[in-house]
Amino acid sequence: MIKRNIIVIDLKSFFASCECVERGLDPYKVDLVVANPNQGNGAITLAVTPHLKAQGINGRTRLYEIPKNIKYEIVPPRMKLYQEKAKEVVNIFLDYVNKDDLHVYSIDESFLDLTNYLKMYKKSDYEMAEIIMEDIYKKTGLTSTCGIGPNMLLAKVAMDTEAKKYKNGIAKWTYEDVEKKLWPITPLSKMWGIGPRMEKKLNKLNIFSIKDLANYDKDKLKKLFGIIGEELYYHANGIDESIISDYKVAPKSTSYSHSQVLFKDYNQENIKLIIQEMIEVICQRLRTNHKKSKIIGLGIGYSKNIGGGFYHNIKVIPTDLESDFYFYSLNIFDKYYEGFPIRKVTITAGNLTDNKSTQLNLFEDIIEIEKKEKLGSTIDEIKEKFGKNSLVKASALLEDSTIIERNKKIGGHHE
Repeated sequence: MIKRNIIVIDLKSFFASCECVERGLDPYKVDLVVANPNQGNGAITLAVTPHLKAQGINGRTRLYEIPKNIKYEIVPPRMKLYQEKAKEVVNIFLDYVNKDDLHVYSIDESFLDLTNYLKMYKKSDYEMAEIIMEDIYKKTGLTSTCGIGPNMLLAKVAMDTEAKKYKNGIAKWTYEDVEKKLWPITPLSKMWGIGPRMEKKLNKLNIFSIKDLANYDKDKLKKLFGIIGEELYYHANGIDESIISDYKVAPKSTSYSHSQVLFKDYNQENIKLIIQEMIEVICQRLRTNHKKSKIIGLGIGYSKNIGGGFYHNIKVIPTDLESDFYFYSLNIFDKYYEGFPIRKVTITAGNLTDNKSTQLNLFEDIIEIEKKEKLGSTIDEIKEKFGKNSLVKASALLEDSTIIERNKKIGGHHE
């Protein structure tokens, strides 16, 4: 098993803390929320101070849900400020490690691989974490929590589940901690990489804790969920072979990308319809060109007053099936979505391979795959002959759908 010195650092209540620092306030003593005041009492908070969290207020809540006896200040989000602060923190990280050993996971969270630096600094990974976190506080006024582990997974879960219990905000896990600390985690969605959708699917298999998952049949998980199923099994056993350099390599082969800027704000419920419709477009393009994709990517852009977003991809067995794209895209979405209003979606099919050279997944029902492929090709032929809107799903009539309008144009926006 891989054994490195990985730390992951999360900036606590980042947006709210940035606002407090700018105002000379102590986020541990004041009640402040970051939200759009123009949206009234129903506005969703983007962040709240640790002082509010200590009173039981969730970081993502509607203003009217905050008890009336709590007096708090509302400030509008300033993404430019947060991005500037985040850059300051990244520059601090780069004082300690090379950029190849740094993975900026999100605006407020980063992984650092300290393996090749400990001898030079003559410090342990725990001591280095203390030094870096203190440096962040001195230079930016921001506090943080940290997880340490032999791989990225254990470092992340240590931070998510245990770091906040300690005064210095640091938790370190080793492989010896897997059974006593990782396995008891329940519900499953508390585990990094398992979203609500996957949790429900696993619950139907009578898997309710990470221990249940770790002791489940690996081959069955792979048959049901493909590569993700196998990854879930290994992660439940504390095994994660990925390294930070994996995130630095861009696919060399050609790819197809389909993007859409939305005409209104979408959320985690109605955005799934848009994702599904865009997948139809990109899968039709794959089939038309006799290609299959080994990498499925999803990008989400937040509304202008928030800014930012994310893009992540996952390696898969070569596919052009909409069901595969939808399954993996939603898993990426569940893992990385931060709850902000959405205004842009990107679907990517990367590392393309010729259809004829596709490697068969021995765990899949080959007859069922052939049925899906034949159905997809038949639908493509009808649309090619009679127009893109000649055959659409019933969901296209829903208010949040955009497929019919986009089909009237030149097939949407391709990149």
